[in-house]
Amino acid sequence: MNLTSPITQIISHLEKIQSFNAKDPLDDTRKYLETMTLQLSGKKEPVAMIEELNIPMESHSVPVRIYRPKGKDNQKSPAVIYIHGGWFIAGGFETHDAVVRKLANATESVIIFIDYRLAPEHPFPAGLNDCVDTVKWASDNAESLGIDRNRIGIIGDSAGGALAAGVSTQIGELLKFQILIYPAADNQLDTKSWKMYETGPVLNKEGGIQAWKWYHPEGAHHPNPLAVPVLIKDFKNTPPTLVLIAEHDALKDEGEELAQHMKDAEIPVHISFYKDMVHGFMHMGEILNEVQYAVNEISAFAKQYFKTKAK
Repeated sequence: MNLTSPITQIISHLEKIQSFNAKDPLDDTRKYLETMTLQLSGKKEPVAMIEELNIPMESHSVPVRIYRPKGKDNQKSPAVIYIHGGWFIAGGFETHDAVVRKLANATESVIIFIDYRLAPEHPFPAGLNDCVDTVKWASDNAESLGIDRNRIGIIGDSAGGALAAGVSTQIGELLKFQILIYPAADNQLDTKSWKMYETGPVLNKEGGIQAWKWYHPEGAHHPNPLAVPVLIKDFKNTPPTLVLIAEHDALKDEGEELAQHMKDAEIPVHISFYKDMVHGFMHMGEILNEVQYAVNEISAFAKQYFKTKAK
């Protein structure tokens, strides 16, 4: 494994992060992600407005944060639903704030960020249901939200990539595109890239096994394709897709396999390979120029499909 100097610098920094006053391993994981993203994401871009609200459901509510890009005050704006990563057990508004601000401005879109329910407190399908319900809510309430219901896309990173794929499999007719950033697509953790990177950088196999057990307890014996996207057989609702893959990432092979399955189903798919990058590199804008390259690529892809006619 030949790592560049900036990546080596990042890994050295990650090894020094200490979670403050963690109560247990789960709390440590959550606080570690918060600390990592805060320290490495870099300066946060200003946006025009940020709103937080709770979408009422039958038995609970789903918190969302709505980002409106700077320089845009028009009604019927395009919109992007963002589903965050964190192994299904961590992450939220603050871990992805810097990334989402960049994407809002670059795509000139309203970003609706979902703070979905996390495992182990809420295993599959709770988080996925929150994401599906939020997409439906955004479409149904497009006028009051000031967005164009015919121009809605979805982005998911890591575990959020698995959730996004599950959403688009079910209600992809509501979406113009999906973008999967180093997606977690398989609960087996037995690919060549997992063997190569089972102790890092960034991810480790032991943590991944535990996270999947918490998220999808039945997955070892009765895996559900909506939880484990490499098992999806029917992609008929899946919109055109961009998949970002990092070279030094345990999830590399499963991300490529998922993309190939979509291609085999004749879904328009573009795979973008980020040489020298590690899992989670989108949070490392303080050091990596590749973060802006990825933001630009995501923006170009989104704008391309926002321009296409309604289905």
